[in-house]
Amino acid sequence: MKRQITLALAAVALATPALAQTSNWKLDETHTHASFTIRHLVISNVRGEFAKVTGAVVLDEKDVTKSKVEAVIDVASIDTRVADRDNHLRSPDFFDVAKYPTITFRSTKVEAAGSGKLKVTGDLTMHGVTKPVTLDVVGPTGEVKDPWGNARRGIAASATLDRKAWGLTWSKAVEAGPVVGDEVKLEIEAELVKQK
Repeated sequence: MKRQITLALAAVALATPALAQTSNWKLDETHTHASFTIRHLVISNVRGEFAKVTGAVVLDEKDVTKSKVEAVIDVASIDTRVADRDNHLRSPDFFDVAKYPTITFRSTKVEAAGSGKLKVTGDLTMHGVTKPVTLDVVGPTGEVKDPWGNARRGIAASATLDRKAWGLTWSKAVEAGPVVGDEVKLEIEAELVKQK
């Protein structure tokens, strides 16, 4: 019995350094944004962003592939610089924010993709539909201290989505146009703040 307790304590002692390699980070909402680009009438791009993005990262310093990412976008915060268009995008014709107020991403796999780059695969839930998506990520950057002593890192993520895969369609006449392109380019720029 005494030997079992000693072995258990030794196992805990050995595991402690590995645990110390894990750190928790929160997205700084004032320095984070999610933007998107979509084709209009096949001749130009319309750009917009979601002003409210929250999230967290559990970063494994020793093995980044064991890290985890979670992000939540407030769909009502959509801004394309045209109020009527934004209200239409919030309506049941598109995002239906009353029914589906958020877009969420939860990582399921993190892979190294070259120096300073990652591929982060996860479940993206939008408009009531969940599908796997892989984000191309640059970062995280090295840790820096802000003027108040907080540790910070930066990341940039991008992906191309087919909006129809998440049921984001409007009318058959418009879709046949096509007035709005199918492919949406998504970009996220974020600052992470280390949690104590």
